[in-house]
Amino acid sequence: MKTIRTFLLILGVFLTTVTFPSCMDDESSYSLGDIYIAIATVIPEGGDVYYLRLDNGETLWPAATSYPEYIPKNGQRALVNFTILGDSTQSNLGGFAYYIKVNAIHDILTKPIAPDLEAENDSIYGTDPVEIGSDNIWVGDGYLNVYFLTNWGGKTAHYVNLIQPDAENNPYALEFRHNAYDDPAYTSGAGRVAFNLSSLPDTEGETVDLTIKVTTFEGEKEFKLKYNTDKTQLTGSASNYGDDLSNITDLK
Repeated sequence: MKTIRTFLLILGVFLTTVTFPSCMDDESSYSLGDIYIAIATVIPEGGDVYYLRLDNGETLWPAATSYPEYIPKNGQRALVNFTILGDSTQSNLGGFAYYIKVNAIHDILTKPIAPDLEAENDSIYGTDPVEIGSDNIWVGDGYLNVYFLTNWGGKTAHYVNLIQPDAENNPYALEFRHNAYDDPAYTSGAGRVAFNLSSLPDTEGETVDLTIKVTTFEGEKEFKLKYNTDKTQLTGSASNYGDDLSNITDLK
């Protein structure tokens, strides 16, 4: 799959230039030249006011922004480029971890688990292959987060979903589905999607295995991830905060 390999090479060069959120534990000083990139959940506070919650539970208060036109939506996942301005305090902002400047913020396609259509699953949700690295699928802040590569022609919107084929007997067995609608394979495309897992049964404090079946270019593959309805039990479970490039502009 030549186009995918070429894209991964370009991606490797890009990754050497970014700073990861894990570096935020150095509280000695913050530089306006330091940039962090993370995936976060947007929490509206009314009007155009919002804060951001990271997968590890830390919260960020946008004290400044280069995107004043951004309209926050409840439960929206977003890819955020930010600079830390300083530590927040318990007294004046209710315990937010950091004041930040939002340098850029881009919504990620955020969806619930789709209805199981049984015999129509293949025709509606598709069986087109994708490539997902083991570091590019994780549970964070109550969402299944997926960064995937596939062939892309830019002619039509690709349709991605998460389905639950046997909710009654095996509720934590899910399938990632991709329908390319016969979009020609001109180049490699990278896409992002986050699935809200709140419709899954409450794990009642237990951590369970979440199995995600994916059709890849090499055949079917299963990912096993840890899931707990109590999100605090999974802090730090994300293996990739997701600063990778994404170029599929039409995804639904």
